[in-house]
Amino acid sequence: MTHDHATGFGSVTRLADAREKLLSVVEPHGPTGRVEAADALGRVLSGTVDAERPVPHFERAAMDGYAVRAADTHGASERSPRRLDPTTDDIASGEAVRINTGQPLPEGADAVVMIEDITERDGVIDVTSALAPGENVSPVGEDVPEGRRLFDPGRRLDPADIALLRATGVGSVVVRDPPTVGVIPTGEELVEGDPDRGEIVETNGTMVAGLLEQWGGQASKGGIVTDDFDRLADAIRTAAETDDLVVTTGGSSVGDRDLLPDVLESVGELYVHGVAIKPGHPLGFGVVGGTPILALPGYPVSCIVGATQLLRPAIARAGEFEPAPIHTREAELTGKIASEPGVRTFVRVVDAGEGRVEPLRVAGASVLSSITDADGWVVVPESVEGYSAGETVTIEAWRWTD
Repeated sequence: MTHDHATGFGSVTRLADAREKLLSVVEPHGPTGRVEAADALGRVLSGTVDAERPVPHFERAAMDGYAVRAADTHGASERSPRRLDPTTDDIASGEAVRINTGQPLPEGADAVVMIEDITERDGVIDVTSALAPGENVSPVGEDVPEGRRLFDPGRRLDPADIALLRATGVGSVVVRDPPTVGVIPTGEELVEGDPDRGEIVETNGTMVAGLLEQWGGQASKGGIVTDDFDRLADAIRTAAETDDLVVTTGGSSVGDRDLLPDVLESVGELYVHGVAIKPGHPLGFGVVGGTPILALPGYPVSCIVGATQLLRPAIARAGEFEPAPIHTREAELTGKIASEPGVRTFVRVVDAGEGRVEPLRVAGASVLSSITDADGWVVVPESVEGYSAGETVTIEAWRWTD
């Protein structure tokens, strides 16, 4: 593919095709190791995990009341209560022990009378409800039996998973190492500190590094690389030698300072340059030394759209897990949304209350605050020429995926 600054993008690839091409060159990360269950949050399992003990591991009361022998309550009713003697130890026939929900059942007991079915008088209790053995009792293994399969390979462990591992006695698990992603911010106008006139604080690289950590990758963020062909080439070659994926920010379009497409062609192979999405059209990616290199646009909103659509699934492919689903909801539009046929459009929206959303921006890919202000975006497919006010649309809350 030839990159020609005079003619612009030689061709434009549909988003689904670009994603498929990228994923076809992403290889599984591979390495694994055993870690303590308490330290496994966010890690991806490489093998199955079974419960090492049941939950609960003892019979326990499922209600507040009295632990009893069910046989002692036979025939009990409001008119004909069964009288039992309270005790505080193991019980014999005709005795009962006060018990709270979750406490172990005392020896000799096999049921729990609910407190509302008990009348206490003169140092004894009257039971007004007959019980069957096991009634109001949580048996051993009711929640999780010993040996039950808990998780399969590819599971990315969340806080509830960690809690279940601890409860079932699983002390350690074998997990895959997270795929490493080299993040290279580019642009001669970028600075890390306070900017002078004409300078811009570097934010895209920091933002992308945070996103990929959230998505299951391990960021390796380098310093800013200026718009110099040789420096860009060296930075990409170096990152490609050590990381599973490399992502650059900025310099991916067709301007005089947009050198990344030419660099990728020079040091590797450029697969895609220009994707039919808005914002995010100047996306590109290639391969250098077997390592996929994703070139994200410099405008922050374009960068975020490109990252969610391509980097997020690429990290999951490298880490051999399924990405968490993006939260969605239905809402009614308060205003019209326009889009270009053949282009997948991501329109930022804000909550307008009462099940409605207001379009915030279609254009303005440089306005970072429009992402922080937005409550999600509406995705307009390539085959749809926008939406009218009053239509019900699907909102993707892409920032909340885990």
